[in-house]
Amino acid sequence: MTLYEGNAGNDYMISGIYVEDNITRRLEALGMNDKTVIHIMTKKKHGAMIIKVRGTRLALGKHIAKSIEVKECV
Repeated sequence: MTLYEGNAGNDYMISGIYVEDNITRRLEALGMNDKTVIHIMTKKKHGAMIIKVRGTRLALGKHIAKSIEVKECV
């Protein structure tokens, strides 16, 4: 599933990032690597979402959120 399909309040583990190389490098520099656990804090109707990664809040747009594959943490 993609990060965009996730629900607010849940934790997910990143299984792959499939965007342009420069965006991928930037996300990795912010701590979003494979097997990183992220928490979806809020999800807006038009696609923007706020996530928490390693204690830092980040805002992502719909294009990037749809390009991040995740698995639900249990």
